[in-house]
Amino acid sequence: MKKGILVLIFILSFFSGKLLADGPVSWKMSIADKGNGEIELVANATVAPGWHLYDTQIPDGGPFPTSISIDEIKGAVAVGTFHAVNSKLHKDFDKVFEMEIGYFEKSATFVQKFKITDKSKFVLKGDIRAQACNDRECTPPIPIDFSFTSGSLPASVTVSTDAKEVQVTVSTDTIATVSTDSISQAQTTDSQNSDLWTPVIKELNEFGAKGSVSGRSLLYIFGAGFIGGLIALMTPCVWPMIPMTVSFFLKRNKKNRGKAIKDAIIYGLSIIVIYVLLGLLVTAIFGASALNDLSTSALFNLIFFGLLVFFAISFLGAFELVLPASWTNKIDSKADSTTGIISIFFMAFTLALVSFSCTGPIIGTLLVDAASSGDVIAPAIGMFAFAFALSIPFALFAIFPSLLESMPKSGGWLNSVKVVLGFLELALALKFLSVADLAYKWGILDREVFLVLWIIIFALLGLYLLGKLKFAHDSDLKYVSVPRLFMAIISLSFALYLVPGLWGAPLKSVSAFTPPLFTQDFNLYDGAVHAKFDDYEAGMEYAKMNNKPVMIDFSGFGCVNCRKMEASVWTDPRVKHSLENDYVLITLMVDDKEKLPEVIEVEENGKTTKLKTIGDKWSYLQRHKFGTNSQPYYVLLDNAGNPIGPSYAYDEDVEKYLNFLKIGVDNYKK
Repeated sequence: MKKGILVLIFILSFFSGKLLADGPVSWKMSIADKGNGEIELVANATVAPGWHLYDTQIPDGGPFPTSISIDEIKGAVAVGTFHAVNSKLHKDFDKVFEMEIGYFEKSATFVQKFKITDKSKFVLKGDIRAQACNDRECTPPIPIDFSFTSGSLPASVTVSTDAKEVQVTVSTDTIATVSTDSISQAQTTDSQNSDLWTPVIKELNEFGAKGSVSGRSLLYIFGAGFIGGLIALMTPCVWPMIPMTVSFFLKRNKKNRGKAIKDAIIYGLSIIVIYVLLGLLVTAIFGASALNDLSTSALFNLIFFGLLVFFAISFLGAFELVLPASWTNKIDSKADSTTGIISIFFMAFTLALVSFSCTGPIIGTLLVDAASSGDVIAPAIGMFAFAFALSIPFALFAIFPSLLESMPKSGGWLNSVKVVLGFLELALALKFLSVADLAYKWGILDREVFLVLWIIIFALLGLYLLGKLKFAHDSDLKYVSVPRLFMAIISLSFALYLVPGLWGAPLKSVSAFTPPLFTQDFNLYDGAVHAKFDDYEAGMEYAKMNNKPVMIDFSGFGCVNCRKMEASVWTDPRVKHSLENDYVLITLMVDDKEKLPEVIEVEENGKTTKLKTIGDKWSYLQRHKFGTNSQPYYVLLDNAGNPIGPSYAYDEDVEKYLNFLKIGVDNYKK
């Protein structure tokens, strides 16, 4: 009974432990005295057998090099480059990257030299990022933080007399500090370019806004939760419970049918309360700010990917995911020993525990989707919708008990529902792996690879529904029923629908799930819109020289609605023509994990914020200049960085979008 839970704990431990720790590489940081006022930061890496660690110098387009980032440095200056010493460097031609790449096995030592200028004030903080690979997989370049102060220095360290005269050459990511609330001062000293970062929130509000994203997001979560609840009803753990529970209420109150109906309604409300509390618990654990980061965090998306694959394997019949029997027995005894509303509540709790093996994967998937939407109340909304759908039959059959006789009997079809859900879980899991892959630019799940996997999954699902694929726990299928036939037709047709996508077809109906078109290596489709610039200042300079207005597209690799807009709105010939001819299109990815040349500190809401990546920079631009932080977000600007029309969020109405673009062009000409 506990086997599924133990496996789940193992999976969670594996993913969180592997990603939160160093993985196959363990690090040890120290400070060494090199004499004459010089020290070295020494990073010793121990590499697990079968794995290798990349060198600090990797050509462009290759894997992630081992690198250092200095967040704070006082009382010292960096000298020279971050490099490997006393380590055996292997060099081979990599067929995947088509270049010669250096790497280390078993162990490696990296150093960065510093010249001490003030021993008493010495502070050194930062991180080292490295990517380790074996023959099958690679780890993400997760930062390994280090922090040293004057007390960490060896007692023998002295300050040389020529410390202030030393010529310093720094190739590492040193820090730039900005004392004002304008990041532009860290980027350029040109006053005109500095104005491009000036907030225009008030001016933008005067134009108003088009489209909406939050309302649709919560509506989507509610709909997904409700559908999930209906699906849960048709699982082997819940379906047989409906007539049993309703019959119990009717027999319990034979002489008072009104009370039986009342008890059944309270039972349904108790189910809603239990699952809504679960949704609120997710928000309480993660917190509002963490939920906003889930949609692009590689760590969480990889954990979610692992969980969904785990749930899929459970649904396909490899094992049964159940809670310990002692939990169920304890709650069941509480229901027997109490009376009134409390007794009914514990009965509902018992249902939640008993049905966990079937509802757990559905709830887990729903909570993952709701949490990664970034809205704080989304988990509670999703759980409310799920529980609402789950509770409807209990109240409905209590009011109309004659309907119980027409319920389909339990049988092999319930197991088929679980298997179908298993295939769908596998397909959905790839979405979360894709988000992490895009955010960190690993390139392991390009669009055509994603589509190939989906085509295979849905083709196999269609064959299963036709009885051509059978699992060990399946009942013999004597004939194909009409519902199974129609579901098989839908699944196989969907698989065929995806095939043209291998050659670049936009596949608008699934564009929110598939990776963007630009990740596809072989693309015959020329209807996609590509941004002319992915850098704000460079794009604004080009627009000024060519006397054109600008459209800023705040987007993200993990932004579902961004992909929908690009596939369903931007591919319209009229929209495409306007974006390519009337505007200079600048797309800024707020979840781009590529590191900035310099770490930048800005003052925001009374706190110091560090911008380490390109995505950090564009996210700050959106918050600071435009007062919003949701994607997709489109804003039209003149050459001075002032708005020339309303902002636009998620709305797939092509005519509204065309009007939005026309307003900007007309105002720019004026």
